[in-house]
Amino acid sequence: MRKVRFEDLGTREYQDTWDYQEQLFGENVNAKLAARRAEVAGEPFELHTQDHLLFVEHPHVYTLGKSGKPENLLIDEAGLKEVNATYLPINRGGDITYHGFGQLVAYPIFDLEHYFTDIHKFLRYLEEAIILTLADYGISAGRIDGLTGVWIEPDNMDRARKICAMGIRCSRWVTMHGLALNVNTDLKYFEYIVPCGIDDKAVTSMQAELGHEVSIEEVKAKVKFHIAQLFSIAFEE
Repeated sequence: MRKVRFEDLGTREYQDTWDYQEQLFGENVNAKLAARRAEVAGEPFELHTQDHLLFVEHPHVYTLGKSGKPENLLIDEAGLKEVNATYLPINRGGDITYHGFGQLVAYPIFDLEHYFTDIHKFLRYLEEAIILTLADYGISAGRIDGLTGVWIEPDNMDRARKICAMGIRCSRWVTMHGLALNVNTDLKYFEYIVPCGIDDKAVTSMQAELGHEVSIEEVKAKVKFHIAQLFSIAFEE
């Protein structure tokens, strides 16, 4: 069973967390590059990579993925200051999304060569962890073909609404970035963007679906449990 180091970072600025992700990601990628160079040179080598799962809540921030369109941010710099939010173009896949208080953000920094070398399967596993977590609360959720993430009423295009967004980066089969589950998120912040570049679908949260606030600590425990089950891993604190 693969050991994964788990850290709950609490509330942390996006840039600080991104820098920390890059550090952990870089350590794994560099270890694999060094092992590859030694292998090609016929030298002895020992490859060790350490997987991580980070949980965090970010203060209000909009992030734009590599394939995103800046015009999907619908407010200017003055507007960002007014709603106490920041904006960052970043190096994950996907378009624009929002992170903020009451949202569980999970960053798995996994070496997929210890699991399976299939990015699509990796994303489906992350989606499944969220689908199972929502089912624990009696919320039925699923997928929409061609749209990464987790949706409520995915079979009804007029009512489908996204509850969890995803976007990752992968190099040498090492991943970073991850998912954002709206637990008690202030949904008004999604009005200032075209979420994930999709302009005809709504966004929702567990609180909105259930009609009451949800313990984010309880949600964290359930997401962590389902990720461990799906990936057959054990966590180290």
